[in-house]
Amino acid sequence: MHEVFINYRTGDGEMTATLIDQALCDRFGEDSVFRASRSLGLGKVFEDELLRTVRRSRLLLAVIGPRWIGHPGLRKDGDWVGREIVEAFEWGVPVVPVIEGRRTERLNRADLPAELARLADLQSLRLDTQNAPADLTRIGDLAVDMVPSLKAVDRAARRSSEHGPAAAPGSVTNSVGDVHGTSVQAQEITGGVNIGGVSTGDGGTVIKDSSGPVHTGRGDIYHNSRHVSGGRHIHGDGTVYFEGDNQGGIHQNFGNPRRREEDDR
Repeated sequence: MHEVFINYRTGDGEMTATLIDQALCDRFGEDSVFRASRSLGLGKVFEDELLRTVRRSRLLLAVIGPRWIGHPGLRKDGDWVGREIVEAFEWGVPVVPVIEGRRTERLNRADLPAELARLADLQSLRLDTQNAPADLTRIGDLAVDMVPSLKAVDRAARRSSEHGPAAAPGSVTNSVGDVHGTSVQAQEITGGVNIGGVSTGDGGTVIKDSSGPVHTGRGDIYHNSRHVSGGRHIHGDGTVYFEGDNQGGIHQNFGNPRRREEDDR
């Protein structure tokens, strides 16, 4: 069933209607969106199909281009753009004007035929081609809010769920399995670090199943197991403590900068 009906005038807003159609079809599937030039089936009666689809829709998006008001068909009988909108009004289908571009002005009641004057009072959206991805996402979000049944087919929500919540600005997320060789974390780490599947909470670093050098930056390092093999190394005013089999080395530097021969390694 077509939940969203895209209303537009050929030659004015046609490309914007196509952009909206493509974005909504990608998000909700083609069966959820109606755009006449794509959706009208062969052999169907044009008039009957359009009006029947408008009545069954849950949302009508009326694309308003820069020449929409001045188009000669606006005040003519049989203008299908206006007729679709009036049909939506009569059948209680919510209508949202989508203003094309930055320069197209909002509708004014004085410029509209009496049967369409209500269109000027409705809250509208703007689709700017220079900001198209964000504006198209906003239109899709609006569709979900106004047509709850679209949630069941919302591919964007499914993709977001599969990839997990977005990371907070400035945060670093690393996923590292078993380490064989060298693992290096550049810059300062604030908060817990999870390496090998163990979460430490704020301020801790846990390294699991490592083989080879591990460099973590500032702070104490604890590598725990039941058997002790290796040694203890203390550099500067900090402490590095480890227990268990150590294959490779654990390097921790505190305070003073490295000697030149260390920098040249």
